[in-house]
Amino acid sequence: MEPIQSAMKKWINSNKRIKDNVSQQRSNVLNDPDIKKVLSNHLELDEQDINRHLMKLYEYQQASKNCEQCPHVKGCKNIIKGYTPPQLDIDGKDISLRYEKCKNKIHEEAQLEKEALVGSLYIPKKIKQAKLGGDMDSSSYERKAVVREIIEFVQNHTNGTFHKGLYIHGPFGTGKSFILGVIANELKNRSVKSDIIYMPELVREMKASIKNDSLQSKIERFKKVEVLMLDDIGAESISSWFRDEVLGAILQYRMMEDLPVFFTSNYNLEQLEEHLATSNRGDVETIKAGRIVERIMQLSKPLELTNRYRMNE
Repeated sequence: MEPIQSAMKKWINSNKRIKDNVSQQRSNVLNDPDIKKVLSNHLELDEQDINRHLMKLYEYQQASKNCEQCPHVKGCKNIIKGYTPPQLDIDGKDISLRYEKCKNKIHEEAQLEKEALVGSLYIPKKIKQAKLGGDMDSSSYERKAVVREIIEFVQNHTNGTFHKGLYIHGPFGTGKSFILGVIANELKNRSVKSDIIYMPELVREMKASIKNDSLQSKIERFKKVEVLMLDDIGAESISSWFRDEVLGAILQYRMMEDLPVFFTSNYNLEQLEEHLATSNRGDVETIKAGRIVERIMQLSKPLELTNRYRMNE
């Protein structure tokens, strides 16, 4: 069978209009000022070499050379989005093109890498994006205390010192979940991995995991993540199995390994213990519930919120 490149060459040579067009394109490429300058420094390249790499030279000529006004990767006009215009590399008789990531691409990847540091399970986007400086109201004494606790925890944790998390409790609308988002983002900015978990969905997730054999791997993840945040503990309908084999195992491991946990709840610790003592079957097990609360106290310190949360404008 005749090689396809030879067949294409014959077909082009037999078609005058196409041949003239190719000749014109070749002339345009070789007369490009940048290409002329490069080739003038490499006299070892003969006509055959140039013809062999003509498509690469054409690609180089067609590429956008102006990245200065490019606002972001989506607006990139280059052949490969997020990469600088190609550089011509010549090694002996071979010509190659080299693309490098632009500053916007590097920044975008760094942001995505940071975003990946905040894991979540059924947490609203608004909470995941909460920030300490711009979003959080710190005008009241109560909020100032929260801000102090956040800063103190982040500084201690970043310095490698174990510092208890918080058990944030209070009525609806006091911004408990929002505070978890703020903490997660402050940790993210210091390259610290955290997971924010909505407790009622965690219960359902763990039950579903039994069927696909992923239960143990998920428990291991929550045991070992650098900072764990359990949002709305007490809102779930709990079973003895989940309380003792899942929640108890996670908290026990983290207590032994000095891995901090944050909690939010509508219950204070005494009320939570009552909730945990009664299973969804109606069984009352005060001792086992007391063990869970004891672990919570070892891992976090209570912080009550009473005032409704107000976001900064």
